[in-house]
Amino acid sequence: MLETSARLLKLLSLLQTPREWSGTELAGRLEVSTRTVRNDVDRLRNLGYPVHATRGAVGGYRLGAGANLPPLLLDDEEAVAVAVGLRTAAAGSIAGVEDTSLRALAKVEQVLPVRLRRRVNALQTYTVAVPARRRGPEVDPQVLTTLAAACRDHERVRFDYRAHDGTATRREAEPYRLVNWGRKWYLVAYDVQRGDWRTFRVDRIEPRTPGGPRFAPRPLPAEDLAAYVSRGVSTATWHYRARIVVHAPAEVIAQRLPATAGSVEVIDEHTCAVTTGADTAETMAMWIGLLDADFTVHDAPELSAALRRLADRYQRAAG
Repeated sequence: MLETSARLLKLLSLLQTPREWSGTELAGRLEVSTRTVRNDVDRLRNLGYPVHATRGAVGGYRLGAGANLPPLLLDDEEAVAVAVGLRTAAAGSIAGVEDTSLRALAKVEQVLPVRLRRRVNALQTYTVAVPARRRGPEVDPQVLTTLAAACRDHERVRFDYRAHDGTATRREAEPYRLVNWGRKWYLVAYDVQRGDWRTFRVDRIEPRTPGGPRFAPRPLPAEDLAAYVSRGVSTATWHYRARIVVHAPAEVIAQRLPATAGSVEVIDEHTCAVTTGADTAETMAMWIGLLDADFTVHDAPELSAALRRLADRYQRAAG
């Protein structure tokens, strides 16, 4: 039988898993009586741990949220995962989180057993990250948490928004999801004033108080919001757009065309339509050539001219 202090630590570790434990289950795990379990639960409560209990056949014990963060008991893999996550966060795009992550990492590494500290340090020493070509915008963590809470609670948000051209507008929106893409964060929300879905850069948002009323959730604009955001953000900067007919099955072309480069629609079993675009007509012509399939261009003179120039260049290179 475990000593009382060791038993309390093991009980706390069990209760930190997100589930309810019956007294019988805990007694079996700790190899004690259910009466001892009840006494140990009382000891944890006296130490400030909010252990909740429910009666009945499906009742049990679970650890609730308390006013103070209790010590966490992690197994080996969890401890390594936390340390690696903190190292990654220290190089992230959320303003101010770098120092906080490093302070938390120092505390974690101080109490790591030697065998685990060696694993974490080996990962740090022998891992090299490719730096971004340019540092992305920093996001205020308070803005992120405010938006996340509004998404969770289905509460409208009011904010000042600065567009990519510097234009400032006042917005009221129903927030649904935060999407992280590289070093940038985006808010997917329904713009109440414009009556449509919008994607907002979080680093350009300045929340205003008070917030808006609660709202009934709408169906999301897409099942895959990551693809929805990446496609929308990429297409927003297109200067040239075209819709071409590709003489190949849609499922084949969809595998070859990145979501950020366009969309694919089925025409029939052997043909599909591709809507694509780019900053220049030449870039768009190169993307289409990478589809490796015959295609037909309709009503896109800039693209047709770029394709002819590209074909002439390739023909001269081939001799």
